[in-house]
Amino acid sequence: MSTRGTPARRQLVKVWEQYVLTDRRTRRPPSGLRPEIATSWERSADRMPAEVPRAPLADPAETEATWEAAPLRAAVSRVESQLRAAAEDGGLVVAVTDPAARIMWTCEGTVMRRRAEGVNFVPGGRWDEASVGTNALDLALRLDRTATVHSAEHFNACVHDWTCWAAPVHDPATGRQLGVLDLSTTWDRAHPLGAATATAFAQLIEQALPRSAEPPAPAGPRLDLRLLGTPGARLDGVPLLLSHRQLEILALLVLHPDGMTLDALHARLYGDRPVSRVTLKAELSHLRRTLGGGIAARRYRLTLPVTCDACEIVELLRAGRVRDAVRLYTGELLAGTEAPGLVEQAHFLAVAVRQALLDRPDPRAVLDYADVAPYDVEVLEHAVRALAGSGQPAASLLLARLRAAADL
Repeated sequence: MSTRGTPARRQLVKVWEQYVLTDRRTRRPPSGLRPEIATSWERSADRMPAEVPRAPLADPAETEATWEAAPLRAAVSRVESQLRAAAEDGGLVVAVTDPAARIMWTCEGTVMRRRAEGVNFVPGGRWDEASVGTNALDLALRLDRTATVHSAEHFNACVHDWTCWAAPVHDPATGRQLGVLDLSTTWDRAHPLGAATATAFAQLIEQALPRSAEPPAPAGPRLDLRLLGTPGARLDGVPLLLSHRQLEILALLVLHPDGMTLDALHARLYGDRPVSRVTLKAELSHLRRTLGGGIAARRYRLTLPVTCDACEIVELLRAGRVRDAVRLYTGELLAGTEAPGLVEQAHFLAVAVRQALLDRPDPRAVLDYADVAPYDVEVLEHAVRALAGSGQPAASLLLARLRAAADL
């Protein structure tokens, strides 16, 4: 790795080498870094090596189907000419992600095209912290604000020649995160207005998001969907007799409240399995009758009020209510599902809950989590270390759970 460049960059490289390339048993917390970078390095160091050559790639067909159905796609198409002009004129790669930091769309200037392809900064590339370590895309989603990561602030050495600015994109109507808009270039081409430009483009995309012309759904029956632990569905308190496949369809619809095309739903449900769309339409028709017509056609979405434990957990984590979120996390999302869209969501939810406990090891929440994930020794170890010498009564219980987990 080259150490040429400005004194500031050489200092970053030095700090990175002293922390990342040091044996983890003697590693000290990184110093001289912004708090969000130092905290991210510490999380990254526990998960992955620092020399991952490129980001992992999601399934191309599923990524394409997801993007086809995403509200962001229409918004990006409306401002695409401006994004492409910025990429070419500024020597940038422009990327748009989903809420899990998976890249869904990019455009590149000639300066960055080969570099982006070399590290899988392309559609399908997974740039969440658990996959590639500290980076601007994940930080912007995690912090819910514009983030900058410069040169060796990246945990992964494969992008030490990059500077990246990322800004979250929200649904103006609900405030929900839809993804991020990222601008990246080589570290020596970094511009002081990069963060402001990323923020401006994110706002431009928000303004271009399609607005639904449909009136709000009238008051009617309420669907209660439980996807964790023992799954099931109730309509106005009455249990519904549904097959596992029908529960999977309802789960996908509730997790994508803006709706999906038939092809997108098929891809998330069956992946590349040879199941006809006629079969899926039959399942949807049955569910529509069961719900009293509560599924819109063409763009398939639920039209009745819904509560869902998986969705509630995400909102609780976003609000910082870790203990309440863990209390709802009673098991894997639809355990045993093979639906690609649900496997991905189950992984996202499990990682989100686990990371929240690593970030804020609330002893009661960790004990509740240990009931669901008794083999997750790392979370227990982290909590025991965090509470060492605190005098909290739960510390002894955590230590006992840790010893029991080590014996499992």
